[in-house]
This record gives sequence, structure tokens and C-alpha cells, in this order.
Amino acid sequence: MDGETPALSFSCVIHPLRPKEDVARKYPFLARVLPVSLIHFCSRFWPPLYLSRIRGVRSAATGKEVEGVLLACPFTARRMLTLPPRTVYAKLVQTGRLAERLGARLLGLLAFTSSVGDGGVTVSRQLDVPVTTGRSLTVATVIEALEVLAQARRLSLDSVTVAVLGATGSIGRACALCLAPSVGHIVLIGLREGRLAQVAHEVSSVGKGQVHASTQIEAIREADLVVSATNAIGPLIQPGHLKERAVIYDVAIPSDVSPQVSRERKDVMVIAGGVMDVPGEVDFGFDFGLPPGKAYACMAETMVLALEERYESYSLGKQIQVEKVHEIARLAHKHGFRLTELSAIRSI
Repeated sequence: MDGETPALSFSCVIHPLRPKEDVARKYPFLARVLPVSLIHFCSRFWPPLYLSRIRGVRSAATGKEVEGVLLACPFTARRMLTLPPRTVYAKLVQTGRLAERLGARLLGLLAFTSSVGDGGVTVSRQLDVPVTTGRSLTVATVIEALEVLAQARRLSLDSVTVAVLGATGSIGRACALCLAPSVGHIVLIGLREGRLAQVAHEVSSVGKGQVHASTQIEAIREADLVVSATNAIGPLIQPGHLKERAVIYDVAIPSDVSPQVSRERKDVMVIAGGVMDVPGEVDFGFDFGLPPGKAYACMAETMVLALEERYESYSLGKQIQVEKVHEIARLAHKHGFRLTELSAIRSI
């Protein structure tokens, strides 16, 4: 680049998941003095925040470098789930307009900002900048990680049982559809019976093995490998829910797995999923909870699209397309994004 500063290409929107801890990253004093209940309350009235410039994302294939900004929608996860969707949409649109004013050409909605209502569709319609949720690349990391985990445990996917917790959500459904052709037995777990039956029918139509559906979390006890992808705001998986030597790949933010699992079930492996190594000497300029040089796959998708100069609403809405999962996985590998070594993220 010979000293040339890249133009702003993308923006990523995060929000507080663990109110005390996350608010302290920006406002240490307020985090110390405000009770959690007041943080939840105040989040409704706080404006969107500019957090930092993201520098040093460099393609391994082309050498091209892109830069972005990290923005914060102030709503906590609890507020996003309890406020009327139109109220949340309005705050996300306000955040998107901040990205537009800063010159971003693509907006990435991350964590619960991508889960509210219609998965970014309404927000996208009110902005000039295209919007992506990053969910296609998140699903791609799940598929790749399960293959690696199966090999590590000397298992063949066509002979194991994989449970998908949150199967009626967009990520869970897409994971199940992508896994179905190669997995011998899939257990789908979700809350809504009608929607669960519909997903089970879709998965059965493309799969070669058995497909079972349940509304009870205890059904994961059958599984050798568990994909956890709910939008819950607290842990769901407890020590007694798991088969001996089960492996959990948890892409839920915040985690679906109770801390007690790691303390009480030493036979079980828990992986904080959906984490990727970013090519180049990336500097996020802000501590959002991951080690240096690493990003969540939903963030990485936004960067990949910027490197490809595909400023489009790629992953949008509640239906993730399997074809896009495969395409974004290929593009991510092309530019040098890699699934973080699983041993390195087990305890993140």
C-alpha cells in the first residue's frame, strides 16, 4: 500500500452482552457505580457509539487492505428481547446512519442486533448502506469445526449423532441443512413445535440419516456432538444434559453453556465457536472480548465482503441459503481467514 491509507470499507455493530463487563470496556467508572438494572434501563436512552477504527485487515490472496469502524448499539441483550421490535429497529437505523456518515460502505449487524424481528430486513430498507448479519460465515465455521472435532475424537460423521439446539433459528436451521447430507443421525431441538416440524421435514428431505425433533433440551443427551445456536440470554445446557465425552460447539452469544459444565464434566469438551483468525496485522482498536487477531465469524463475513468489494446485503433475513454458506466459506479461505485452532479457543 506504500503508506496509502485505505478508505473506510465496512462497519461492525456490537452491543453489551454482559452489561457490567462490557460497559466497563468503554466507561469503567459508570460500570462500577451503576447496578445492572440501571444499565439495562439507561441503554434505551444512550445514543449509538463510535468505538474504534479497525485497521490492518489484509487479504492473503491479493494483498489488498481494508479498514472499518466498530460501532456500538447501546441496547443490552435483555432490552433487545423485551422492547418492541420497532423501538429496537429505530436504534439500529440510528446506528446505521452513523456508519453512513462515517463513510462505511457495508454494515454488519452482530449478535442480537441481527436477531431482532426480521433479521435485518427492516433496518436495511431504511438505510442506504447494504446490511449483512454475518450468519452465512458463522454456519460455515460450524460445519468445518464439526469435521475437525469428529476427526479429533476419531469419529465418522456418518455414524455419530449431532444435536442442534436452536434448530428453529436461522443459524440452527442452516447448520442442520448443511450437515444433513453427511451426518448419520440429527436431533433437532427448538421451542416452537410447528416450526420445528417444518425444519425437520426440510432436513429429512436433503439428508441421508435419521432426523428426530424435540422441544426438550434433555434430548441432547443422545448426541456425540452438540451445536448450540439459540438466542437465549442465559445458559441452557447443564452438566446433566450431556452424554459422556460429548463435544459442544457453542456459537450462541452469550454462551448457551452453564459454567458448571466445565467445572463438573471434565469428560466434556466445550468450544466457544464461530471464532476466526483475521489475515494481516489487524488492530481492532477496542477490546470486545477476544484475543488479538481474532474475530467472530459474523464480523469476519463483513470483512470478507469488503475485500471482495461486494457491497451488498449478503446474509439478510431469517432464511440462510446453503449456497451462500458454501460461497462465503470459499471466499473467506481465499483471503486467508481461518477457523481458529480449536484448542486455542476452548476456554475463551
